[in-house]
Amino acid sequence: MKTPTPRPMIGVSANAMEAIQRRNRVHATGERNIHALMKMVDCIPVLLPPMGTALDVADLVSRMDGFVLTGGRANVEPHHYDGPAFPPDEVIDPGRDGLVLPLVRACIAARVPVFGICRGIQEINVALGGSLHYRIHQLDGKNDHRRPQRDDVTHEEIFRPNHLVKFTAGGLFQSLTGHDEMMVNSLHGQGVDRLGNGLIVEAVSPDGVIEGVRYHDDSQFVVGVQWHAEWRPDEHALSSALYKAFGQKARERAARRAAGLAAA
Repeated sequence: MKTPTPRPMIGVSANAMEAIQRRNRVHATGERNIHALMKMVDCIPVLLPPMGTALDVADLVSRMDGFVLTGGRANVEPHHYDGPAFPPDEVIDPGRDGLVLPLVRACIAARVPVFGICRGIQEINVALGGSLHYRIHQLDGKNDHRRPQRDDVTHEEIFRPNHLVKFTAGGLFQSLTGHDEMMVNSLHGQGVDRLGNGLIVEAVSPDGVIEGVRYHDDSQFVVGVQWHAEWRPDEHALSSALYKAFGQKARERAARRAAGLAAA
């Protein structure tokens, strides 16, 4: 009798933030990140506390079948890519920086799939030696990619598709969808500047901002998107396809890990 393939274990990056009610420091991620992952990938999600080197990256990678790098309010600190210092009031999350950046490199070395969303694409880029623009909307010729700056804005308005991205001809995104371009719900202040080592551009906005990347080794799944793929992914052809491709790689790894454990 054939042994069923185990459900993959997927690590999900969390953020450090202040709890509103009691002013406690908490580790959390948006609920939609978990719901989208469980809807699109039959997996067991595991939230990763942003504790920097207190967590052993090699041990984490050996126990997981994939990682989803979520969005977050804090930006990757500029000392990781020799950028100009942030203003004093900038929100930062050094524990997440300290965990996720080496985690990306360890995943690539161990061939563990990674799906980076919003902040996640920026982390992949910085982990591989790339840099970031601090504020896209302050650059000449660039549009404002941030969320609507109104107090009464609704979730529907925030996360609705707001601009096109053009796919690289012959690239992964084009092959997954059969399209040359697609509307996305991109919401960000920072963005990719210098491209990280080994990354290939998959999608670009009309004003020239890099919105999608993949690692050059096609046998691995290391993909980052600047838009919020976790928002209703089943209603977006590319986001849906990326979750499914990520899930397939994770299931393959889960099967290999199970076989290895069984043989031990």
